[in-house]
Amino acid sequence: MQDGKLLVILPTYNESADIERMVAAIKALGLDTGILIIDDNSPDGTGRIADKISSGDKEVFVVHRKKKLGLGSAYICGFKFAIEHGFDYVCEMDADFSHDPKYLPEFYRYIKDYDVVTGSRYMQGVSIVNWPFGRLMLSFLANKFVKMVTGLPLSDCMGGFKCFRVSFIKQIGPQNIISAGYVFQMEMLYRAFKAGCRIKEIPIIFYNRKYGKSKMNKAEVSWSFFLVLYLRFLFLFKGHKGTRR
Repeated sequence: MQDGKLLVILPTYNESADIERMVAAIKALGLDTGILIIDDNSPDGTGRIADKISSGDKEVFVVHRKKKLGLGSAYICGFKFAIEHGFDYVCEMDADFSHDPKYLPEFYRYIKDYDVVTGSRYMQGVSIVNWPFGRLMLSFLANKFVKMVTGLPLSDCMGGFKCFRVSFIKQIGPQNIISAGYVFQMEMLYRAFKAGCRIKEIPIIFYNRKYGKSKMNKAEVSWSFFLVLYLRFLFLFKGHKGTRR
């Protein structure tokens, strides 16, 4: 038995085609883990499916939110849940199989020795399957921009497959996180870096979702650009550099 309890956080919005299969895939790994589904009032009934799953499994929890509030705020909600319920580690991942659950045991193994373990789509070349060329270039250039502005010594600063020690979450304080959208991923890494945390980057393969569509839009991309600059300014005279292993 591995020590320390892991909570896997799955934000959902219109994931009815995937959520049952995802929960089953995670459970099949045999890890000492709870699963928290945070549904933003999905019109396709994802929340009802989540409740059905939870009713038959005491290790599956569901939080219902009244409207779509953003990916970052969903994870902040999950972080608070993990703190309140005594979990030792939290893992954030997509519910649509863009993130393969097969990597969870590797995250779980490394988080015993690090504060943050982050999955990289660019550690071994470009490990992204079936993305349109335009979106791939946007991601690649955004990652380069973030590295240039922040100095993060990572190959992928924007990926969403991560594991954190809850002690690190407590250290930074969920209430202090300012990003609600996709730049939240970069903010968490940047905070860890500036706090001197031990960061482990591992290679993963990212798969384009088979069902539904991406929640990212042009307005969020534009806003993310300014948030990266703001975060750099915010931490300009704070903290010290972290470590990458």
